[in-house]
Amino acid sequence: MSSIIQLTGIARNYVIGTETIHALRSITLTIGKNEYVALMGPSGSGKSTLMNVLGCLDTPSDGEYILNGHSVAKMSDNELAVIRNKEIGFVFQTFNLLPRSTALDNVMLPLVYAGMKKTDREARAKEVMDQVGLGNRIDHKPNELSGGQRQRVAVARALVNKPAIILADEPTGNLDSKTSIEIMGLFGEIHRNGNTIILVTHEEDIAKYAHRIVRLKDGVIESDLPNTEITRAAPETELI
Repeated sequence: MSSIIQLTGIARNYVIGTETIHALRSITLTIGKNEYVALMGPSGSGKSTLMNVLGCLDTPSDGEYILNGHSVAKMSDNELAVIRNKEIGFVFQTFNLLPRSTALDNVMLPLVYAGMKKTDREARAKEVMDQVGLGNRIDHKPNELSGGQRQRVAVARALVNKPAIILADEPTGNLDSKTSIEIMGLFGEIHRNGNTIILVTHEEDIAKYAHRIVRLKDGVIESDLPNTEITRAAPETELI
């Protein structure tokens, strides 16, 4: 399996007043193409900081990050912005949808930044909305949708640019258990479609959907093991 992410000796320090916080301490991690990895750990373990580094939202204090064969440290701000928009799809616990925009407009947003013309981006956004089971909700605003539907819109937005990597930060944190299972079924289908999925969670039952579980504690990797008890949710939709 060829790697898509290689971290070597990654550290991230924050200086707060006279104190230095070591959020990450010499993290070395390789993630292959089409892997499904869960990053686990208690609050303060460094998993969210690691997620931000992986998503090129934060810069390491030390170490090397190779993304798809390219050194992230050597990329300009513009190149990083392109990577975040085209190579990585983000799904957040709080959905991060624009409240006054329709579901379709929210899904189209990355395509606007990518410079795609309007007719093409509308067609692509509608295609992805169909794939996540919301083809009949394109004109609804977020407050007219359930929590699960809002997360589906967020997943569609993450998929719309056909990124290689999906980063999901506590994607079921605001959902009930039934809806969580539905969303994890959707992630399973996305993984089967060829995407690399990196899931940040503190919930053991959610981590078990991943094929590999990396546990962090105090900014270091405590364990990195294959998941021998993968939970499989029945797919609801066919993703293209």
